Amino acid sequence: MASLKDLRNRISSVKATRKITKAMQMVAAAKLRRAQEAAVAARPYAERMDLMLGNLGRRANPANAPKLLVGTGKEETHLLVVMTAERGLCGGFNSNIAKLARADASRLRGEGKTVKIVTVGRKGADNLRRDLGSRIVDRVDLRGHKQMTFAIASGIAGKVLALFEAGEFDVATLYFSEFKSVITQKPTALQLIPAKVPPQSNSAGGGAEAAYEFEPDENEILAELLPRNLATQVYRGLLENAASEQGARMSAMDSATRNAGDMIDRLTLRYNRQRQANITKELIEIISGAEAL
Repeated sequence: MASLKDLRNRISSVKATRKITKAMQMVAAAKLRRAQEAAVAARPYAERMDLMLGNLGRRANPANAPKLLVGTGKEETHLLVVMTAERGLCGGFNSNIAKLARADASRLRGEGKTVKIVTVGRKGADNLRRDLGSRIVDRVDLRGHKQMTFAIASGIAGKVLALFEAGEFDVATLYFSEFKSVITQKPTALQLIPAKVPPQSNSAGGGAEAAYEFEPDENEILAELLPRNLATQVYRGLLENAASEQGARMSAMDSATRNAGDMIDRLTLRYNRQRQANITKELIEIISGAEAL
């Protein structure tokens, strides 16, 4: 049975831990607001970019369309761009993204495809190193970046483009966590190359789609827009990840703080019972000694 001193030390230790988790929860809450605003603000631009590419892609001539749109004509080699955080203590945020990427990698390998991985963030590489370490061809370190910027996304997109132009893969997929709420983050897989052309949407009145004339032609515009769209989608993934990470950390630290409080209550109850038992034992010894006299 633990002594009173041991129980006091454990209570003090858990109280110190509770202070740390509470502070981390407050910091995450402060960062979450800015990260959420940035993620929400980036969504309309990325969605409109997709619609524009869909409009252009449906009109482009497949014979001479950019490879970023139509692909290489094969699906033998897949590049998985797995974006996670640099730090942990955020619940299942990192592991859920890695789990989705690992499941897709296993499925592709089972189909006889070649899988290559680019990790963005230290935790992604740590999660995938054990069973897919030999498949990791590049790593992007996000340490020292307090805020996700378009320059970071452009650098990541540049690495992907360089691999594609070198013929290193046929299909590229981006893995990140889409921010839904503080307690809900959805691991998401988004195909980057070849670009997914959204299906044509019917207007509310059922009329024909408006006709556009492009100058220069569609393929020239696509050649300029597709690399920019790639960086835009990567940037959106970074912002969604940043908001999801802070939301997950805030939720995890809130749970840790409450669990620490519950443990302090249980340890305090044990301490009081032990102290009462020691006092009772001492009283019995005193009374027994007095009766013996």
